[in-house]
Amino acid sequence: THTRTLLTIRGLQTIIPLMTTWWLIASLSNLGLPPSINLFGELMIISSMFYWAKTTIALTGLTTLITATYTLYVFLTTQRNKTPNHLITTPNHTREHLLMALHSMPLGLLITHPNLLF
Repeated sequence: THTRTLLTIRGLQTIIPLMTTWWLIASLSNLGLPPSINLFGELMIISSMFYWAKTTIALTGLTTLITATYTLYVFLTTQRNKTPNHLITTPNHTREHLLMALHSMPLGLLITHPNLLF
């Protein structure tokens, strides 16, 4: 699409559905859903902030909520809206899916063997 403006790349689910699946996996791991390593990181940060000062728990919870809301908003905006007429995309090649799979393999490895982190 050669653009970084998210409003101009709406409706990608109908054009490239497999890439939508990769984007969903990346978004869900960014949200910190179990058993992703982001969940453990967020829990460690939230607990350390709570022990540091009790008043920071509200700010930390608010920023976590804003991050999750924005991640879901970006995913839904780029995938589920009507495709614009000016959008001309080429079909996905194997290299894009290989790149996403190679980026997801360390995530899967850390999910299945969390002792590799420490």
